[in-house]
Amino acid sequence: MKLSMWSGPRNVSTALMYSFRQRSDTLVVDEPLYGHYLKVTGADHPGAREVMEHMDCDGERVVREVMLGPCERPVHFFKNMAHHLAGLDRSFLREITNLLLIRDPREMLPSLANQIPAPSLRDTGLREQVEILEALLKRGAEPVVLDAREVLLDPAGVLRRACAKLGLPFEEAMLSWPSGPKPEDGIWAKHWYHNVHRSTTFGEYRPKTDPFPERLKPLLEECRPLYGQLHRYAIPAGE
Repeated sequence: MKLSMWSGPRNVSTALMYSFRQRSDTLVVDEPLYGHYLKVTGADHPGAREVMEHMDCDGERVVREVMLGPCERPVHFFKNMAHHLAGLDRSFLREITNLLLIRDPREMLPSLANQIPAPSLRDTGLREQVEILEALLKRGAEPVVLDAREVLLDPAGVLRRACAKLGLPFEEAMLSWPSGPKPEDGIWAKHWYHNVHRSTTFGEYRPKTDPFPERLKPLLEECRPLYGQLHRYAIPAGE
């Protein structure tokens, strides 16, 4: 199985990559299209030049040779940001299994703004996630959508149900991992992964209590309907 998780930023995506890394049948790859995205968009991200120097920035070649290429394990798991699809022919999505990871923009945007001071809708990946969702529905496929809040509220239950939808056996090993950096981490880990490197399991869900930043409210209003469209399909906690 070639399994691509299409996430937005600050969505516990690295924790989920670490979770799948613990499976006995899975090899994980961290954001193989990041260099392509930075090259074609010119996005101002922390360490962008270093990322592009260390990655293959030809997105079509990455799709062909990495995402559709050979794998030494039964499951090849790709942690991807949905907005990294910029400028790519998306027909390859029909050849892989697609998983969507979302997070309430009211909680995600303040965290994103700590890394990208003036984020835009493009930086969230929500528009691309909705497009992936609509393409899945159009061809009669059942979407598999994870919401970060539901994952944190009930990691075992949500992951068990996600695995069932994906046709994979659930493994208890997915619920914990060793602390610290992992060999599969992208070179950008030093800018983004501080918290997850201190973790050994999914953290407890804590709703944000700080006032929502006024400057981000226009972006929040853009994000809300897209998030709502995706959230309708999310696997709930506690079932």
